[in-house]
Amino acid sequence: MRQIIIIGSGPAGFTAAIYAARAGLEPLMFASSVGIGGELMNTTEVENFPGFPEGIQGPELMQKMQEQAEKFGTEVVYDDVTDLDLDGDVKRVTSSDGVVHEAAAVIYATGSAYRKIGAPGEEKLTGHGVSSCATCDGFFFREQTIAVVGGGDSAMEEATFLTRFASKVYVIHRRDELKASKIMQQRAFDNEKIEFIWNSEVASIEGESGVTGMTLRSTVDGTESNLDVTGVFVAIGNDPRTHLVHGKLDLTDVGTIAVDGRSSRTSVEGVFAAGDVIDPTYRQAITAAGSGTVAALDAEHYLAAREQAAVSVGASA
Repeated sequence: MRQIIIIGSGPAGFTAAIYAARAGLEPLMFASSVGIGGELMNTTEVENFPGFPEGIQGPELMQKMQEQAEKFGTEVVYDDVTDLDLDGDVKRVTSSDGVVHEAAAVIYATGSAYRKIGAPGEEKLTGHGVSSCATCDGFFFREQTIAVVGGGDSAMEEATFLTRFASKVYVIHRRDELKASKIMQQRAFDNEKIEFIWNSEVASIEGESGVTGMTLRSTVDGTESNLDVTGVFVAIGNDPRTHLVHGKLDLTDVGTIAVDGRSSRTSVEGVFAAGDVIDPTYRQAITAAGSGTVAALDAEHYLAAREQAAVSVGASA
């Protein structure tokens, strides 16, 4: 039986693995069979992660994290988890090949997935002009014309933030009124760099190695028009990847895993959560990494207390 199993291979998962491995806990990590590395694998240049003043490519950063985790003894398995049994002192993790792996503690760090609009060109150009994170990528669009897709608070926040860099920001919304709060709407309306395109949806995003424009379709009469932009920010929400723990761990009102205060402790003893799966607000690589640290330390303390309790029981027997 393992001491720790880590589910998820983004910044939170790998940081937890580094700390757990250095503590001699020999963690087993389940990385996705297809999506190891999390959202950073879709990010070209990362300039705001401490320690890389010249910037670093997202996939390279994740590779370095993996190398560091493996250096200290983490075993990384390229497989998906299909089922969890979190009851009792022994946690059971079933992988896609049907094998059941047992551990005394589990760290759940599966991250979140940005919702996509599903338009042609979106997938191909993600990381090459299409983004879901203004704070991550806004800097690269200085003095450019870009578009934000969405009508909620996150879209208004992204659009307003992007005016620090872009010369023009179009907000594309499929209705004729916004879902955003009044104060967020007003901030966007008052910004002279922001222009709204109402009753429109994205029919396609154009470009080969980068975004060169987009085709919009009217939600009223179906007519299409072209919009010249060099960047598209999709801000229609994101969903924490919690499907494996529904009915097994307590969730918050916004769907993230509920934890005890600033800790990583979930509603089930011996199960810890970290990264975007518990964070509906910040969703940055560095905050996820810090959260992974917390989870590893919490798990280490839990395992030490468990071992001490076992020793005490043995001594009194």
